[in-house]
Amino acid sequence: MKQIVIISGKGGTGKTTVLASFAALADKAVLADCDVDSANLYLLLHPADDFQEEFWGAHVAVRDADKCTRSGECERLCRFDAITVDAISETACEGCGLCVVACPSGALHLEAVVNGVVFSGRSEYGPMVHARLKPAAENSGKLVSRVRQVAENAALEAGSEYILIDGPPGIGCTVTASLVDVDMAIVVTEPTLSGMHDMERVVTLADHFGISPAVIVNKYDINLENTAAIESYCAERDLPVLAKLPFDDAVVTANANQVPMVVHDDGPVSMGLRDAWAQVCHVMQPTTTP
Repeated sequence: MKQIVIISGKGGTGKTTVLASFAALADKAVLADCDVDSANLYLLLHPADDFQEEFWGAHVAVRDADKCTRSGECERLCRFDAITVDAISETACEGCGLCVVACPSGALHLEAVVNGVVFSGRSEYGPMVHARLKPAAENSGKLVSRVRQVAENAALEAGSEYILIDGPPGIGCTVTASLVDVDMAIVVTEPTLSGMHDMERVVTLADHFGISPAVIVNKYDINLENTAAIESYCAERDLPVLAKLPFDDAVVTANANQVPMVVHDDGPVSMGLRDAWAQVCHVMQPTTTP
């Protein structure tokens, strides 16, 4: 199977719109929403979840009140203001364990807590895995890894050709977890200064993993000068531009109707996405030696 991740460097560039259309165009694909902090692919693909599991991704300090002597060492040493002699904040605790070591009476220990939930099921376009991280919960990178693991198991079971990954924005641990061991990365950007800047950052991150990404420019016609600058940047680094998608109110309508763009109509955005997917399939085809 081939694993393809959609990333951007910043939020709001259209990653999920692209991924949902690729899902509708792909044959025998497993879908994974790795934007666990704000998952929304399910809004377009409507999976019927038939399995869920709790994700135990972090540890927090727990106090044995009978042993506590209220020495205050835990409160004095905690750099995260997560603990006092009276209470422990589960959301502020980083699970570093310093308070456990410092407690003179041995009243503190670390316990695993539930950080989120992983869901898997089937959509009209294939098996889908997604997750929901608890508010303010930590270890979202580990949750992304778990989503990918479940998706890989589903792909092996179904004999799928592709795993399509809706990556998170930014360049942090969740993006790193989304990029590891993929066969292709596609950066969706927009011709704004923030879009261009963050595209360059995530391209640098992909380079670190030995991945030379392809690029899709969304809403390219809102600033043709910046679009030209993006194309120049890609040409200098030999990054293929799969598509330049125009601004189109039909995208808003498709999202409001909760359907993939290529299902909604055959307008210029849909045609651009179809052409981009055809190029992806061509790149992913195995080469044969005569």
